[in-house]
Amino acid sequence: MSFTVAIDGPAAAGKGTISRAVAAHFGFAHLDTGLLYRAVGARVLAGDDPVAAARALDPRDLDSDALRGPDVAQAASRVATDPAVRDALTAFQRGFAARPEGAVLDGRDIGTVICPGAQVKLFVTASAQCRAERRFKELRDKGVDTTLDFVLADVQARDARDAGRATAPLAAAADAVLIDTSDMNVDQAVAEAIAVVSAARA
Repeated sequence: MSFTVAIDGPAAAGKGTISRAVAAHFGFAHLDTGLLYRAVGARVLAGDDPVAAARALDPRDLDSDALRGPDVAQAASRVATDPAVRDALTAFQRGFAARPEGAVLDGRDIGTVICPGAQVKLFVTASAQCRAERRFKELRDKGVDTTLDFVLADVQARDARDAGRATAPLAAAADAVLIDTSDMNVDQAVAEAIAVVSAARA
C-alpha cells in the first residue's frame, strides 16, 4: 500500500529541502509540484497557451535550471491561478502520489486538494523576512543581480497571490502538522519532519 507525505507552504520556507530529505530517508519518490507550474510558466513566457502547455507537459521539462529564475517564478504563480491549468496537472500529481514505494509531494495545495487523504500532512512556513533573506542568498550565490528589498517584495506578492486565489488557495490542511523554520537550521527542520513521518508509520 502506498504511503503519501504532503508538504505545503509558502515560497522559500524550506519545504523543498525538507521534502527531498524525507524522501531520501524513507526511500520514497519525490515530486516538487512547483516545478510543474514553473515549467508551464516558462512555456507561457515563450508564447504558449497556459492550458495547452499544462496538457503537453513532459517530465523532461522539469529538469531545466532556467525554471529557478524570478521571471519564471512570477509566471508560475500567475498560471497557477488558472483552474484549467490546475485541473490539467492534478491527474499527474495524484498518479505520482499513488506510487507503491511511497511518495513525498511538496507544493501549495497538496494536503488540501491533491492528496487530502495523505497519511502525513506538513505545513512548512517561516516569516516573510526570513524567507526573503534565504531566497536572496540563494539567488546571489547563483550570480543573479538583485536586492533584498526586491526579493522581499516578490515573496510578499507571491504570498498574497497564492493565498488569495479562488482555486486551491495556499492554506494549511486542518490536520497538517505546522513546522515553522524561522529559527531552525536545516538539520533541525528535517529531523522534526522525519519524526512526524516516523510516528505515522509506526
